[in-house]
Amino acid sequence: MLRERFAAALKEALKARDERRVSTLRLILAALQDRDIAARSNGGGDHGPISDDEILEMLSKMVRQRQESISMYEEAGRVELAQQEADEIAIIKSFLPRPLTEAETEQAVEDAIDHIDACCAKDIARTIAALKQNYPGRMDFAKASSMVKRRLC
Repeated sequence: MLRERFAAALKEALKARDERRVSTLRLILAALQDRDIAARSNGGGDHGPISDDEILEMLSKMVRQRQESISMYEEAGRVELAQQEADEIAIIKSFLPRPLTEAETEQAVEDAIDHIDACCAKDIARTIAALKQNYPGRMDFAKASSMVKRRLC
């Protein structure tokens, strides 16, 4: 479903002559194609295209990369490049589901801990894995990880 949204958005951006959106969508599609190729080569050749959950994870990673770039550009006084990265973030985020609030993240952490019967520090990885499976692209896993550690340690 996300693939169709990317194609439709690219077509629309081309018609509107929105160069920033076109270039960002092409970057997304190129990264998606790279992931598909990697999945086929790792899966013995019979693995199909990556799932929507994996696409959401890829988009989240693209956002984080651009946020890091913004920090570096701002430190270097390159405001125009920082703005370009911020524009790309806005475009990428338009394809991501609404992120969970702090309270929703806290509740999701509690639910995951209860669901897998986590009780101590050795269950942290299992809890984070469960959260990643249930909330791809919607949760800040760095914050969630600290919440899980506080709760289990």
